This record gives sequence, structure tokens and C-alpha cells, in this order.
Amino acid sequence: MSDDHTRVRDFFTARAADWDNRFPDDGPAYRAAASELGLRPGGRVLDAGCGTGRALPALRGAVGPSGVVLGVDLTPAMLEAATRAGRDREGQLLLADVTRLPLRGASLDAVFGAGLISHLPDPAENLRELRRVVRPGGILALFHPIGRAALAARQGRQITTDDLRAEENLRPLLAGAGWQLTSYVDEDARFLALAVRQD
Repeated sequence: MSDDHTRVRDFFTARAADWDNRFPDDGPAYRAAASELGLRPGGRVLDAGCGTGRALPALRGAVGPSGVVLGVDLTPAMLEAATRAGRDREGQLLLADVTRLPLRGASLDAVFGAGLISHLPDPAENLRELRRVVRPGGILALFHPIGRAALAARQGRQITTDDLRAEENLRPLLAGAGWQLTSYVDEDARFLALAVRQD
């Protein structure tokens, strides 16, 4: 495992047991973001870096009982917390690395990534991997339940010009990985960037 992966796993392992208690009011934001994916009953969606699985109920609601919902995370403690919360009933949980997904190419309609991009060791390459598993025309949603400025304030820091989530940085990063940014919202209540897989 790379040093980046070890740092990510250590960071989230230490926080897994209390993660949901720290952010108890995020459910509506996750539901709203999932609804913007345009998923249909029977659809196939991946929650990449699913953590405790907070998006899984909303994603299951979007694709219905005939759809496929996968939650992938690198941290066993996060998946254990998802199971304790009963979210394993909403989708299949996989201990896996989102930078090397154990999935067939073009097998999904969408990928949902909450808080994901800042934890990717090589964002350009890793976004190409997410593109690989989505069908042409499929959707990528990069989400956070609060916007960049609110998150920076919560963490006691300032937004920097190299923030990957800034539209002027994110748009070319996505384009270089085969995605076209189609919608970008960065407000106090949420961050949501939607992109479509290009052929």
C-alpha cells in the first residue's frame, strides 16, 4: 500500500466510530445530491470512498430494488461502521481501492464521490479509473455536504488557489481524464460538481 493510502486509512480509521455522530444533519444534502444524478430504477451506481455509507440509502432510493448499489472504501473500520448502521442492506460493500476498482469497464451508470477528490493520491489518473467503470454518457458526481468556504472555516484554514475543487482547477482536471463538467455548485450548504463521461 502506498504512503498516501496508509495516511488515508489511518485518518479514517481513527474517526470511523464517531463519524456519523459528527455530521448528523447531512442526510438531506446527500438525498438532494443523489437525486441530481438522474438515476433510473434498475440503474447501477458506485459510491466511491463510501465511508460509513451515508449516501447508500439515497442511491438505493434512486435505483430502486432492481438496481445495483456498490459502496467501495479503503478503510475496513468505515465499512464496519456502515454495517453497524445497517447501510449494508442498501448496497453491497466492498473493501477496495478506488484507484484500482475490481469492476468491469463501462459497467456503471454513475459514480458518486462524497469528499473523495481531496483524498485521491493522483487525481488525474484516479479520475480516469472512475471513467473506465462508467458507460459512455454516464455521470460522475463530486459532492460535499458543505461548500468549500464553509469547509475551510470548519477546519480553521483559508481556501487556497490550488484547491482541486475550485471550478477553474476542476474543469481542466476532469477534461483531461475524459469527463465534461456540466454543473458546478459551490455554496455554503453544499458542493456538487457533475460531469459526463466523454467517449
